Amino acid sequence: MTPPVVERNSVPSEAKLPTVSGEFNIRIFHEAETGHDHVALTLGDMGGPDPVLVRLHSECLTGDAFGSTRCDCGPQLQAAMNAVVERGYGCILYLRQEGRGIGLHAKIQAYHLQDKGADTLDANLMLGLPGDGRDYKIAASMLKALNIPSIELLSNNPDKAEQLLEYGIDVAARTALVVGVGQENLFYLETKVERMGHTISEADLSTDRPDKDE
Repeated sequence: MTPPVVERNSVPSEAKLPTVSGEFNIRIFHEAETGHDHVALTLGDMGGPDPVLVRLHSECLTGDAFGSTRCDCGPQLQAAMNAVVERGYGCILYLRQEGRGIGLHAKIQAYHLQDKGADTLDANLMLGLPGDGRDYKIAASMLKALNIPSIELLSNNPDKAEQLLEYGIDVAARTALVVGVGQENLFYLETKVERMGHTISEADLSTDRPDKDE
């Protein structure tokens, strides 16, 4: 079922959102199963014949809001917004799936275990939680509600594309998004590649990349 747009007092939960990257439209979708409100940032006309540039971005308080360099989430979000503006049309779905779906409290517990030497996958498993517990059914529902027929997915994670295809979304292409590589998150990114199937080249993992501090 398509998730409804959350409304309060008959006022739609949709508005203009000027940002440092450009002016987007923000629209809120409510997921009844979890009680979470998810965000769609859109720009331009997405009804044309070409695939729409789309980023599925899972919430990361530490990276997105606090600028943590333990991950690449903050730089990826900013790069995706810039890419949509440069393209002239596109969509970013900001999904409330903190810590690969385990929640903020457990994510910081996992950080504690990582500080003691565990990689990001083992840290989750040591807590009795999935290495990646995210499900993208809500993302597929949001894309359908936005009438986006075909997408170019900005992601290094094949699982996102595979799930969207299973949920009926035409993923015409998947384009890598490698930014923010640095010494603090290199082990994190290597674990994504070696143990979680993410497609990031060895060259892209070099901390000598010009955009390593983005």
